[in-house]
Amino acid sequence: CPPLGLETLKITDFQLHASTAKRYGLGAHRGRLNIQAGVNENDFYDGAWCAGRNDPYQWIEVDARRLTKFTGVITQGRNSLWSSNWVTSYRVLVSNDSHAWTAVRNESGDVIFAGNSEKEIPVLNMLPVPLVARYIRINPRSWFEEGSICMRLEILGCPLPDPNNYYHRRNEMTTTDNLDFKHHNYKEMRQLMKTVNKMCPNITRIYNIGKSHQGLKLYAVEISDNPGEHEVGEPEFRYIAGAHGNEVLGRELILLLMQFMCQEYLAGNPRIVHLIEDTRIHLLPSVNPDGYDKAYKAGSELGGWSLGRWTQDGIDINNNFPDLNSLLWESEDQKMSKRKVPNHHIPIPDWYLSENATVAVETRAIIAWMEKIPFVLGGNLQGGELVVAYPYDMVRSMWKTQDYTPTPDDHVFRWLAYSYASTHRLMTDARRRACHTEDFQKEDGTVNGASWHTVAGSINDFSYLHTNCFELSIYVGCDKYPHETELPEEWENNRESLIVFMEQVHRGIKGLVKDVHGKGIPNAIISVEGVNHDIRTGADGDYWRLLNPGEYVVGARAEGYTSATKTCEVGYDMGATQCDFTISKTNLARIKEIMKKFGKQPISMSVRRLRQRARQWRQQ
Repeated sequence: CPPLGLETLKITDFQLHASTAKRYGLGAHRGRLNIQAGVNENDFYDGAWCAGRNDPYQWIEVDARRLTKFTGVITQGRNSLWSSNWVTSYRVLVSNDSHAWTAVRNESGDVIFAGNSEKEIPVLNMLPVPLVARYIRINPRSWFEEGSICMRLEILGCPLPDPNNYYHRRNEMTTTDNLDFKHHNYKEMRQLMKTVNKMCPNITRIYNIGKSHQGLKLYAVEISDNPGEHEVGEPEFRYIAGAHGNEVLGRELILLLMQFMCQEYLAGNPRIVHLIEDTRIHLLPSVNPDGYDKAYKAGSELGGWSLGRWTQDGIDINNNFPDLNSLLWESEDQKMSKRKVPNHHIPIPDWYLSENATVAVETRAIIAWMEKIPFVLGGNLQGGELVVAYPYDMVRSMWKTQDYTPTPDDHVFRWLAYSYASTHRLMTDARRRACHTEDFQKEDGTVNGASWHTVAGSINDFSYLHTNCFELSIYVGCDKYPHETELPEEWENNRESLIVFMEQVHRGIKGLVKDVHGKGIPNAIISVEGVNHDIRTGADGDYWRLLNPGEYVVGARAEGYTSATKTCEVGYDMGATQCDFTISKTNLARIKEIMKKFGKQPISMSVRRLRQRARQWRQQ
């Protein structure tokens, strides 16, 4: 049977009860598998249920609110940086009324189940035979001798059909989409991509961006009306998932999304057809397949919080990118510095490019991909929380670990984050309880990364400072690795958000920067008055600049060309405003071009004057 949903929060706080609790933050509502404590472990957010006394009469109880066939129990110790507490053995009891209890027994008497031997690795115990009841109670019998009674748990059980149970019917979630709702290992993921490509060969293409540490190819699917080529004037979008290999929900959502888009395109859904015809979409479901393989082998409930998070060589891909923030901020703080750093397209430092740098091969593959394709907007799907985080992810002050650190495009990023969060079924629900320790309701399910926790070298900050692409981290669920029976509901939670966020790539201005002969000018700089962050044109001279509705003074300049400015207005309707520029070469550039054509180099004015003076001196 699948989990009842303590980890996914399907089981509410009101369904959890305990004999005693050490304090509120260690109450029964905190006894959920994989729940995380805050760094300070305060009275509200601690990492387990802990009994108020250490004796064999303590218990924690789950009310399933309907008859359920209970089949197993998964336990963990207390999540804590400062203490070690776990239960080493326990009894299991069931009841239909929460008053008369029956212990799980075998021929020898009450079964004593072996518990945990440390605080993080989950331990599964299956009941000798399934038991049908409404309530289940865990009664600790022994615990770590230097600690106290503390535990986190999940219950495995199959709810029995009950058409009269109004509570259950009201909270039941179903989907009408005919998709493959299961967890896909590497081979199955590859096969699913092939199936989608076979169904929709005219709009899909499978390719890989490189290999993992263990040699697994990092496969991506492109969805476009002209797969395989960049179309001038068409923006490029990306979703990636699985940078942390154990955050599996994002990976499955991307696989579901590619199936959905193919099916809806074939069905003639005008919204999806329009999106595919006007956008080049790239979906990369598994950035860290080596880590995923570890988590997959353990299973959805038994991997704990971190098994498979890192690459095979122990690197956290999400924070493995060059720290360009420090280069920019040092340059801005030192006004007289000779080494000026641009406010965009900041070069990668030489040390990072060396072979000895601690950089994952997966990270290098992503960077090469980001530099090759002119992405405009991207989302990296993560797990373990329900929030959308936007850059900067690194605090500017070296003395702080949390501080709101906005980019020059803060208003745009806040809108992009809200566009996902507000269309998600749960992110902005004021009745929803926090996943772990943070309540993001005050910001409508969004958060500035640096105000949450500072991180140097994040993919979001790097993408913003090194490329044109605005990237956000989308945390799609409290449970990093939900049971596959939860996938239909998680798809319903995220489906509209996934589509709405893609559509935001068409918000702002777009255009071409051309010379007087109509030829596109690559690498031209597009600036917006009042926003200290520029972008650059692509190889064909086309560009896209994400902006909120309003009137903007926009400039275009390129080396060897005169600059130009114009006022461009962004409306509230979806669809970027066309804002083209035609710029001509400067006189000096034209002279250089003519001289080069005829095999001569232009002479600088100072040298010319010196020669003229020398001739005049000789003539005297």
